Amino acid sequence: MTTADRSADRSADALAEPVERVGRGWISALSLANGAIWVGWYGPLQILLASQAKDFAPGAGMPKETLLAWVTGAGAVVSLVANPFFGALSDRTTARRGRRTPWIVAGVAGGALSLLLLAGASGPWTMALGWCLVQLTLNAAFAAVTAAVPDRVPRLQRGSVGGWLGAAQILGVVGGTGLATAAGGIGAGYAACAVFTVVGVLPYVLRHQDLRLADEDRPPWHWRGFFAGFWLSPRRHPDLGWAWLTRFLINLSNSLVLLYLLYYLRDRVGYHDPDKGVLILTAVNGVTLLATVVVGGVRSDRVGRRKPFVVWSGVLMAVATAALSGWQTWPGTVVAAAVLGVGFGVFTSVDFALMTDVLPKALDRGKDLGVINVANALPQVAAPALAAPIVTYLGGYRVLYLAAAAIGLAGAVLVGRIRGVE
Repeated sequence: MTTADRSADRSADALAEPVERVGRGWISALSLANGAIWVGWYGPLQILLASQAKDFAPGAGMPKETLLAWVTGAGAVVSLVANPFFGALSDRTTARRGRRTPWIVAGVAGGALSLLLLAGASGPWTMALGWCLVQLTLNAAFAAVTAAVPDRVPRLQRGSVGGWLGAAQILGVVGGTGLATAAGGIGAGYAACAVFTVVGVLPYVLRHQDLRLADEDRPPWHWRGFFAGFWLSPRRHPDLGWAWLTRFLINLSNSLVLLYLLYYLRDRVGYHDPDKGVLILTAVNGVTLLATVVVGGVRSDRVGRRKPFVVWSGVLMAVATAALSGWQTWPGTVVAAAVLGVGFGVFTSVDFALMTDVLPKALDRGKDLGVINVANALPQVAAPALAAPIVTYLGGYRVLYLAAAAIGLAGAVLVGRIRGVE
């Protein structure tokens, strides 16, 4: 076989619908890489950014809730652009290491450096800059990690692979929270998250070869066409549009729950150690999520259906969120966290598989998944804009969590509008 023939075979593999099941080693390595990225995000989001906002708020002349909302919102805006942009670049990449791996390496290296910049932040502006850089770089890596699934995993294995990625995600949330809490300070917390993020991607990068796109199969470069490709018309792709909307609404509900959790425990529940309380709730949520995330994905693969799992998981999450409004005690919060974990576990794995099932074109998997992942990032922009005035002026945490429950329930109901997936 000539070099040209081998290049054509690699490109055909990169653009073909996968049929060969992936092995446990590949799944484990990709899951670890995914979890490492979530450590880099959620150590700051759960503990470190809130602690810095509390320290910097007096000098900035604003409440800590408002400062935190502005910083996380700015980072989420960067995420909105970065995920589909780097996904599209990875679709076009013809490097020897493949389409996705170079972006995983560059994104994680940049993310680690950005976390270290956050560790040395001296005020609100450097805090905001550091967090925006974290979102920019880690989203480059995350776009490539998620695109590897439709590249390599056949449709009837995507629920279970999505389950393992979801398990790694919650372990990353728990691990990031634990590192941030146990490190002994804000700077040490950021450094610990940076180191773990780098180490966690090494097994996948070093041990597993990526699919390579041949130069002749890369589409011609046109700036206008490149940017026009980010618009996926809901009229032309209605299933993708409805799937995007349902993911956005359920993630918005979840973001509203998480954003002020530290302050909710301190100011409303009156828990004696809010930092430790967040860690306990995250662990409880993680245990119940882990109990359902893989099982839900495997079960969905076996029965060949996605929508019923997504609908009922969304309903369950809405019920648990409403409980936070009406049962504002420490035991009530623990129960709500546990039930949220059950629902979000099933949703995480099965919704991911559903999203990969409605992708329009193999050549644009990274870009299209990046557009879909906007439904994960946009709630981080919308949640602060909704939550800050509700908590401050419109009824406090009781109204906030009732609104979050209604939003999540709407997302669950709208799953029924998707026609091309059962």
